[in-house]
Amino acid sequence: MIRQKVDVEANGKIRCDACPVLCFIKDGRSGACDRYANEGGELVRLDAFTVIENRNESGGEVVAFLPGDDVPEWDGSLLNQNKTFVTAVGAGTTYPDYKPAPFIVGQEHDGVDMVTVVTEGIFSYCGAKVKIDTDRHVGPEQALVRVEGEAIGHVTTGEYGSQMLSLGGVNHLTGGSKKEGRLTCEALLNLCNREPVEMSIDGGVDMIVQAGKAPIVNGIEETLMRVGCGSATIGMFAKQWEPHVDEVVVVDDHITGVLSEHQAGKLLGMQPTGIRIKGRKSTPGRYFQVAEPGMGWGGTDIDDPLTIIDDFKAGVAKPGMRMLMVSTTGEQYAFYELDDNLKPIAADMPDALKPSVERVAENCEPSLCSVLFMGGAGGSLRAGVTENPVGLTRSVRNSLTYVSCGGAPAYVWPGGGITVMVDVMQLPSNAFGYVPTPALVAPIEFTLRQSDYVALGGHVDSISSLESLAKQVDRCVGVEARNSWPMDRRNYHW
Repeated sequence: MIRQKVDVEANGKIRCDACPVLCFIKDGRSGACDRYANEGGELVRLDAFTVIENRNESGGEVVAFLPGDDVPEWDGSLLNQNKTFVTAVGAGTTYPDYKPAPFIVGQEHDGVDMVTVVTEGIFSYCGAKVKIDTDRHVGPEQALVRVEGEAIGHVTTGEYGSQMLSLGGVNHLTGGSKKEGRLTCEALLNLCNREPVEMSIDGGVDMIVQAGKAPIVNGIEETLMRVGCGSATIGMFAKQWEPHVDEVVVVDDHITGVLSEHQAGKLLGMQPTGIRIKGRKSTPGRYFQVAEPGMGWGGTDIDDPLTIIDDFKAGVAKPGMRMLMVSTTGEQYAFYELDDNLKPIAADMPDALKPSVERVAENCEPSLCSVLFMGGAGGSLRAGVTENPVGLTRSVRNSLTYVSCGGAPAYVWPGGGITVMVDVMQLPSNAFGYVPTPALVAPIEFTLRQSDYVALGGHVDSISSLESLAKQVDRCVGVEARNSWPMDRRNYHW
């Protein structure tokens, strides 16, 4: 637990100044955010103050930041100067913003004096970008995403094999009703802490979204992300199909592929089959808009793939021709032979064809939900680093200052300000909090050479040593295996 000085007691209560709500808290009770409490007249920070340890460097086990990890409390033993990084998780905030960051830590790394400034930022301007690996049609672009009936974001442009959501943002947090702001903040907090969130999309589906887990769409858990569009699938597996069939149709909501017309089929010497596909022909073997979007084959609304076929041209097609129809995940497939009237009749799949269909599914990635926290480090947060906040912005832009969130590498958007984006799966567990203003509380760290920090006009008098923090640290975990070490020289423009 972290203690800090507070305002004079009033009627047995103390005032918490960690955020604009300014709660009066009774002894033994916590504030509205459940992050600060009154313990015998002292303001106590309840969340664990976390450091990460570079265990991989010494060949030790790397502990991933996943829910359910057995993460012991820090035992207070001496921190390893070269392998420990202080995160902002559990550190506290700079509010009311004129004071230095809660911890400004100096340590030597590779013979260089470094400074790390850690703060739990209060982000009113923040949100989450959510990638959902599914071919299913979750809803039209711009459709509102709702939690308990309140709008918290919208469907944005889809990407290759994934549906995308843009959630949160200042307009939902503060621009609507009190309930909308509260539910938006709650949904963002749960998503960023890797908890499941139930949501519905106007004109679309009901979903359960959880970072690192498969999406559940209309009660069905997704398993596979498509291998590619219909045309790409034709190209990948044409050689495996050509010896066994006369035609292959890969059904896809975006680009349906037809093997005999496709350039891959042409180069393999496949003959025209006379097939006529409904929809808009793009280039040979590639068709758009063969059906409406939906929950069926290849992200369309069809359950019977034959509905996208108009007919077979007499004089080109021949009785007995063999046709495979398959979805972009390989989860749906069917085999047909043309009868004397050139009508496709369902038949048993030849054994020789089964391995190629199974390989389509084999080449599909597991379906997951990815959640990226996105927020802007405003002037007040930057004031915790330096009395001249624009200097920090310039230092970040010039790669003199490395930005991380809970020790995880953050992508800093180009252009003005410090707008960061980070994968929540790369942070320690329960790294995010909230304040009922409403706003999300997220860890952010700025690391730079001490000489650059002095030149920046930083709060030099507030620098403390890493060793002096040992008694205040509650939790020490290994750096997530995918993360670069925050103190690595390669992160800086030296």
